[in-house]
Amino acid sequence: MDQKERVLVNEEVVAKSKQWPNFIRAKLGFRNHWYPVLFSDEVKEGEPVKTTLCGENLLVNRVDGKVFAIKDRCLHRGVELSKKLECYTKDTITCWYHAWTYQWKDGLLCDIMTDPGSKMIGKHSLKTYQVQEAKGLLFIFLGDIEPTPLIDDVPPGFLDEGRAIRGMRREVASNWRVAAENGFDSTHVFIHKDSKLIKGNETVLPLGFAPPVDGEEGALWEVVNNESGPKGVYDNIGQHAVPVMEGKIHGETVLRPVIGGNKRIAQQISIWMPGVLKVDPFPDPTLIQFEWYVPKDENTHWYIQTLGREVANAAEEEQFDKEFHGKWKDLGLHGFNDDDIWAREAMEKFYKDDWGWIKEQLFESDGNIVAWRKLASEVNRGIQTLDNL
Repeated sequence: MDQKERVLVNEEVVAKSKQWPNFIRAKLGFRNHWYPVLFSDEVKEGEPVKTTLCGENLLVNRVDGKVFAIKDRCLHRGVELSKKLECYTKDTITCWYHAWTYQWKDGLLCDIMTDPGSKMIGKHSLKTYQVQEAKGLLFIFLGDIEPTPLIDDVPPGFLDEGRAIRGMRREVASNWRVAAENGFDSTHVFIHKDSKLIKGNETVLPLGFAPPVDGEEGALWEVVNNESGPKGVYDNIGQHAVPVMEGKIHGETVLRPVIGGNKRIAQQISIWMPGVLKVDPFPDPTLIQFEWYVPKDENTHWYIQTLGREVANAAEEEQFDKEFHGKWKDLGLHGFNDDDIWAREAMEKFYKDDWGWIKEQLFESDGNIVAWRKLASEVNRGIQTLDNL
């Protein structure tokens, strides 16, 4: 089945799914949103980096400290500039095939070294993308409208002054939608029951979370859809869900969670447009985890994992940096989240042709996922399609 045929299947599924059609269509993600694509230290001065966002191939470069992004495709014959990087001046990139030369700052075709008198020069430009650096990440705005404020596309608190961020980036072989739902799925905690984080951080995780009993005060999940600011869904599992501490089959207890200590984590989980999870606190009461599921293409996503801690000065940030690299990266981002990666890859086969969204059988605890799908389907600023590539 080729790419065009997969898109046709997608629309057939959309016709059968009335509740969240645009979520189903968003196989390649959403347009007109900010996505973190790289960490700032991955793009060094004068060393272009190739990446892919929502199916679009990009080149990212730092010129005099500022980061620029252009489409990785020459206007002339459509070859990827990244096949053989040739930058004869710091502010331009030249196509290795016929020497069409473009400016990083605006994509302008400023010269053609094989035909200096060409009338094409100065009249055409490569597509460029707005870039913002924040908290050590490079955010790219993929779209057609004037970029919105970055704060509208990150979870509450991420950009707070005094919050230091450290993280890592990985490529995972599953669609971004599968990844987002894995992260926001409250009962998937079952796969983490053997995580080394539990004993290594003196905490306890239940086997699952059941919805509150009828009549209990407080909503288990809450949709945030204000006119401005980030839009997302809160899952208040720490306040209103019922932790499951005994695994029973035929009424007999067959499993209990490992108890490594009494630290309480993951009291509130929320997911935000265009696809970023916030777990507060996690993996320690002093930390908050922010993780993005950034579409690379229809079959893979960039898993950008970050941890944030409030720091009062440079010394505290330095201490956090040491803890991140010496403890939390291994214990939390690998020791806990590696389980999530293989779970997403295991789900991918079922959802790959999109019929999984129809064939699945959701249960009561999946209400937060349903709320997320509806929100994403309604408030996105555009759908990325093959026509945009």
